[in-house]
Amino acid sequence: MRPMSFVYQPTSDQPRIIHADHEILVVDKPAGLLSVPGRGEDRADCLIARLRAAFPTVLLVHRLDLDTSGVMVFGLTPHAQRHLSKQFEDRRTKKAYVARLWGRLEPRAGSVDLPLIVDWPNRPRQKVDHAEGRPAQTDWRVMKAGDAETRVRLMPLTGRSHQLRVHMAALGHPILGDPLYAEGAAADFPRLMLHAESLRFKHPESGVMLSFSAPVPF
Repeated sequence: MRPMSFVYQPTSDQPRIIHADHEILVVDKPAGLLSVPGRGEDRADCLIARLRAAFPTVLLVHRLDLDTSGVMVFGLTPHAQRHLSKQFEDRRTKKAYVARLWGRLEPRAGSVDLPLIVDWPNRPRQKVDHAEGRPAQTDWRVMKAGDAETRVRLMPLTGRSHQLRVHMAALGHPILGDPLYAEGAAADFPRLMLHAESLRFKHPESGVMLSFSAPVPF
């Protein structure tokens, strides 16, 4: 588990621009970089700050965890930000992630429906709470399974904080390299093995359905 004395050391890897037009910006976020600034000057370096140098009007729509890599979309106008944010809120976007899990996950496909809430004494950890938690659903499909680990594609139907990480850990198959929810050998990896592989949404101006993807780096 990540120690309370965690020191943020942002990666030197730069985001890759996947698509840009007058309304939206789609990038491939590297692992080890905050999506937005954290508290304190030591956490000012982040994805949106790096993007602002080339795209001064960039506006946040959604986030990926510090340790997660992959596709993110930003608005470049207030209209685009509102439109995209509403799509996320109404669950009209389609997201797919790839992860490497500890152990062999069976069967070949399934769903997790476990409500989540912040674990206040242990923030930023989240936990399953059937009484007070907010609904959270994840579909999963095995891509490749061995005795030691399983590669899966994860399709979140909701967008709770740490949802995929908590849901997989709740199944007994934490994501490899997870500093918060994996323990022992499962945590002993150079990064969190979770990548936002693809994102599908409607363009805020044309209404055309677009799909963007980023190659899995592990």
